[in-house]
Amino acid sequence: MDLPRNPTREVKVGSITIGGGHPIAVQSMTATKTTNIDATVQQANDLVAAGADVVRIAVDSKKEAAALLEIAKQTEANISIDLQENYRLAEVVAPHVAKLRYNPGHLYHHERDKPWQEKVRYIAGVATDNDCALRVGVNCGSVDPAKKDKYDPADSISPMLESALDHCEFLDSIGFTRFVVSLKDSDPAKVIEVNQRFAAERPEVPLHLGVTEAGMPPDGIIKTRIAFEQLISKGIGDTIRVSLTVPNDRKGEEIAAGRGIIEDIKSGRVRTVVVLDPTKMNIISCPSCSRVENEAFVDLAADVKKMTEYAKDHAITIAVMGCRVNGPGETDDADLGLWCAPNYVNLKKGEETLGRYPYDEILGKLKAELDKLIEEKSGVGV
Repeated sequence: MDLPRNPTREVKVGSITIGGGHPIAVQSMTATKTTNIDATVQQANDLVAAGADVVRIAVDSKKEAAALLEIAKQTEANISIDLQENYRLAEVVAPHVAKLRYNPGHLYHHERDKPWQEKVRYIAGVATDNDCALRVGVNCGSVDPAKKDKYDPADSISPMLESALDHCEFLDSIGFTRFVVSLKDSDPAKVIEVNQRFAAERPEVPLHLGVTEAGMPPDGIIKTRIAFEQLISKGIGDTIRVSLTVPNDRKGEEIAAGRGIIEDIKSGRVRTVVVLDPTKMNIISCPSCSRVENEAFVDLAADVKKMTEYAKDHAITIAVMGCRVNGPGETDDADLGLWCAPNYVNLKKGEETLGRYPYDEILGKLKAELDKLIEEKSGVGV
């Protein structure tokens, strides 16, 4: 059957077009270090061979920007650049890529005396001058603090939504309309709600769908499927990313999972009868990407899942994050959180930092805290 589609406007990204009734584009992100030019070129080309319409690469330093220039010469991928705090790198990389992605919650880190509007005007100007599209990427764990402070801490959706709508309104006001928006959370129910609310207010803006920190397969695919089936079947969504915690040589699984979900929805094979049980443990982990500080993160995520099996019937959320960019913020809402630095792992309980431990000690420390938490919640020791 044909998928229902919201009447979004067209946004050209290199050789493809997102929105406007075009096929839903499937994306992924390289997990190699951007400065490792050969490995990143190989992975970008492997992703294209797997069916990726867009390949995202992180650029957060002058060295990574210089590497990107060489990478772009050696791949036919439609490259999207993930700008982090140093948004001014946009002018260096834009001539060589198809799309720039910025996170409204990261803009305040750099040149804090400047209003975000001035920074966005600059990014949009660079995009215009270099024939690039933009993605306004709003993420649950790194929302603009000014938005977050306006709402009850329990309401994580309204700050995301307001941030996205404000940025859309500003881009409209300066005459820039070649953009898509993403609103991502690790909770599929929140992804569904925030995207439905956004689409109701701005139905013409193409949406990039994703469940961030979905985790390892098969759980990560199930979480993503829950959100995608509810949104795409209602016409919401023009491009997708399945974010999985997998080793570098398995990144193509994200593309295969995304295309499989789309085909199942087209064929009426919906599977959201499988729902997340709120009485069970929930482990979230970010997708393997080039920002990961230590590749041991992927093995750590798998070890955490295995170690916590004994506690699977407790309603506890554990977050395992791979870098400093999103790790600190995106572990705040978990009962227990790990975020990985190059040589140690930060252990958190909610927003409280409990300590920093070597990779070979962190599982024991996590288990001790998990046992304490189970006892606190149930009043019974494990």
